[in-house]
This record gives sequence, structure tokens and C-alpha cells, in this order.
Amino acid sequence: MKVVVTSGKRKTAVARAVAREGVGRVRINKIPIEIFPQELLRKIMMEPLKMAGDIVKNVDIDVKISGGGIVSQAEAARTAIARALVEFSGDEELRKLFLQYDRTLLVNDVRRKLPKLQGGRGARKRRQTSYR
Repeated sequence: MKVVVTSGKRKTAVARAVAREGVGRVRINKIPIEIFPQELLRKIMMEPLKMAGDIVKNVDIDVKISGGGIVSQAEAARTAIARALVEFSGDEELRKLFLQYDRTLLVNDVRRKLPKLQGGRGARKRRQTSYR
């Protein structure tokens, strides 16, 4: 039995996907993706599944997500699912399709929050100076 383990990251969210031969089930933290509560997040996570087409019918994917906020968790899961599909199928055309559509499907988003700096409340905001 073929098993593929992949991961996806976005900000501080980490998603681990395990792909096995199966009948097309996709679960996010043990919840089937079809009944995932937030509709927008469900659509974000289903993008690679819709683009892959018939390949999904032969694969069961279990995704475990931890850390970060809900949107970054969805985007990390999206990356993990897309990587699992490409690695499981070994299809170079699917890989090119994902990269052409959106590079973050296969490549982690490395952007991070700027650290707070001296002289202000955050990364950009500063105390005003008076000139009079």
C-alpha cells in the first residue's frame, strides 16, 4: 500500500497530510471536508482537489492542522493537500498546473510578521516628534 506524508506551512500554522490509496475521502482534523463548518475555508482547501480531477477518486487524505489562525490553517492545509496529490500521483502535468495557477499551492509562504522595534508600539508605528 502506497503512503505519502507531506506538510504545508503558513505563518505559524502547520498542516501534515497523509495520502493513501482509497476512495476519495478527505478529512481535516477528522472532519470530512464536505461538512467543514466555514464555507470560505472549505473552498480554499478544496481548490487543489477540484483542479486534480479524477486523481482524487483513488486517494484518501487525512490532514492534521495546528497553530496559527483559521485562514492560515486553511492555506497550510491547501498546500499540504496539493503536495500530497502531486507526490502520490507522480504527475508532472498536475505539478505544472498547480504552479501556473498559484505558486503557494506547492511552495510554503515564507512571509512572517515583523518584530516590534524600539520607539513605538509595533513594527511600523512610532512616537510622534514635536518640532516646537
